[in-house]
Amino acid sequence: MSRARVPFLAMYQNGTGATLLSEEHRRVEELITPTPPSKKEQRRSSRFPVIVPVQAKWQEATGRVVVETAQAREVNTQGGLLDMKTFPSVGSQLELTNLISGETYRARVVAVRRKEGSVLGVAIELLVPSETFWGVNFQLKKTSSELLHLEHAIRVGGIDERILVDFRDAVDHVRKTAWAVQEWQERQITRHDPHTLLPLLTTERIRRAAQLGNAIVSDLTTHEVTRETPGLDKLFDAVQRMHQLLADLLKEA
Repeated sequence: MSRARVPFLAMYQNGTGATLLSEEHRRVEELITPTPPSKKEQRRSSRFPVIVPVQAKWQEATGRVVVETAQAREVNTQGGLLDMKTFPSVGSQLELTNLISGETYRARVVAVRRKEGSVLGVAIELLVPSETFWGVNFQLKKTSSELLHLEHAIRVGGIDERILVDFRDAVDHVRKTAWAVQEWQERQITRHDPHTLLPLLTTERIRRAAQLGNAIVSDLTTHEVTRETPGLDKLFDAVQRMHQLLADLLKEA
């Protein structure tokens, strides 16, 4: 689905912060923008990129039980692609345990992806499809994708443009908040500092506030906001406090 991208980050005008946030901006857009599903995936359901640590357990033909730690990288409700050093043969069954939730499911190996002699991943299929086994990150990405499809359906339904804009902004905010949750969890899993996300969220909050403020200015100009509009007093107080704090901050700069 083609869609106009709304910038996630307001860039710093000077300093190295612009470079760092620009790179983070690129990663954010890649992560929250679903890739078009292949024909095979369209027949079942789209796979989504995640990082989920799992434990795989299976029994070899000799009777020896093997336990291997793996990492899921692309998943859907039917299965996923695992990154693992040793693995059973195609057709073998194994027991998978999500190391975050502790949930266990039975699966089978359906293929081993190879390229130029190197193993790219082990494709597995859950014996019983699951919406929950791969955890919160998968569910968030799946929901974000479904919201995009819903936005398209609403867009062609003859809805007033102002309502469409509000819906699009709300979906965009949900997707970016979902990205923050996903990224926080994945940084914890990979032992990276998740707190580096907080400045990005603050920047996004400021962008959204400016966007909403401009929308309210437009409503005031066209007299869609009147003295009888509920909540005006609270809005006025909030704007006054914000104005004073911003004025003080900008004076310091």
